[in-house]
Parts: sequence; structure tokens; C-alpha cells
Amino acid sequence: MTDHRRLGVVIATRDRCERLAVTLRHLTALPERPEILVVDNASTDDTRAVLARDFPEVRVLALPVNHGALARNHGARVLDTPYVAFSDDDSWWAPGALTRAAELFDAHPRLGLIAARTLVGPAADPDPLNDVLAGSPLGPATDLPGIQVLGFLACGAVVRRHAYLDAGGFHRLLFFGGEETLLAYDLAARGWGVTHCPDVVAHHHPTPAPRPGRPALQRRNALLTAWLRRPVPYALARTGALAAQARGDEHARRALRETLTRLPAALRERRALPPHVERAARLLEGTTT
Repeated sequence: MTDHRRLGVVIATRDRCERLAVTLRHLTALPERPEILVVDNASTDDTRAVLARDFPEVRVLALPVNHGALARNHGARVLDTPYVAFSDDDSWWAPGALTRAAELFDAHPRLGLIAARTLVGPAADPDPLNDVLAGSPLGPATDLPGIQVLGFLACGAVVRRHAYLDAGGFHRLLFFGGEETLLAYDLAARGWGVTHCPDVVAHHHPTPAPRPGRPALQRRNALLTAWLRRPVPYALARTGALAAQARGDEHARRALRETLTRLPAALRERRALPPHVERAARLLEGTTT
């Protein structure tokens, strides 16, 4: 079995102590016995008290304000294991999954991120994204396991810590919601492999309650990702499409408004993808122009 000191789990959480406790019970029971770091995004519930009382073996990084997805960046900097798995406070890893991930990283030095196969809920239903990733037209690479992709679920991702930090981690401008694509782009742009490996398995138990602001956040971040990394004509076309949708869609209106607020910062931080990564992105979208 892989040395547990090579494996770590970072969990970003905010105000969901009961669900976090369920996740931690699963993670602390793993045969790998990974080091676990909870990054608390300034919770106002009993998160820290529950952690101190029920999980004294779990490390905690308490942030003074909510950093959204960037909490994972803080955690990866603190947790110095060579490989880091991400969990949300409603997800955990199958027994043996982290050992398998470490074996793949050990065997493939260019591998930067593994997108796991994700099983959802008590029935362990396959997440629809599994088939999307498995059918990626990018195909395999001779020096990488699995299938090359440019997307993943954050709660089902394991990273090589050095690669993750080399790519800058999750981008501060996106904060949260559909933040994964930009990281996949940035890893690929730095030469790191991003692949789907279905023998690495994560479990996700999302709350059934609706998340009313989520659609707007995801659309905003998709457009910001376009402005940050894709060609200007592409970003302009996406902006025009969202503006057209905004005439009759409140989520689109919010997404457009929040994008325009952040656009000056996105333009300052814009860094176009290398041609081979842009070609891969267009192939995944089914376009060639």
C-alpha cells in the first residue's frame, strides 16, 4: 500500500458542519489513512467546535473570510504531501482510490490532475459527467494514463501538488461555481496532463435542496474563463450570446452584470492559451474555427 504520508485530502467548507461530519467519518475510515486538512471558509455555525470535539486528528485551517474555491489553494500550500485529493463537505473517496491515484502519479511524471469517476448519492448512481469525460475526443496520450480531458469535478479530483501550484490553483476571479475548466486549461498550458481515470472513484452526496444562485455563477464564470484564456473573437461571441439571453432570463442578466463588473480585472490577467490547448478546447466543443 502507498505510504500514507504521500497522500493528503483538502476539504473546503462553510456552514455545513453536519454534512462535513459525515464526510470526515468516511475519510478517517479510509485504509490509506490520508492526512486530512479542513479549510474553513469563515463558518458561522458550529463547524470549528464539531471539528475540535469529534475529529481532533483532523487539521484545520480557519480562514478569517470566505475565500470560495481559493480555500483549496490555501490548503494545498499548507498540506505538503506530494499528492492532494480534493473533497467537498458532501463528498469522499472510495477505499483504495487514493492509493490507485498515487500509483498513477508515481508512474506518470507528467500527470498533473486525475478526474475521478464520481458516484452520486446512496444508490451510487454514475454522475453524467463520467460518460462525457470517458468519451473525450482528446483520447489517450502515450505518457499518461486514462483519457485526456479539459474538465473535471473539483470534488472528484486528485492533483500533483507541484503541478497544481505551478498552474496557480483555482483562479481568484471566479471565486466559486464552474471554476474547474480554467484550472484544466492552465495545467495543460503548463504542460501537465489532465486525464480521466475511472479506476479512481469518488462519492458525492449533494444536498437535494435547490441552489438558486448557482446557474448565474456558472454562466458568469464560463464567460470570464473565455475572456481570461480564449481568443477575443470567441469571448466576444460568448458575451453577445449571453447578452441576448439576458433579455428574457434573470440568471443570464445577473451573470452578464457580474461579468462586466469583473471584466477589467479579467483583461488585466488575460493570458491566451497556447495553440495546441486552444485546438483541444475547440475539439471538445465540436468546433474547428
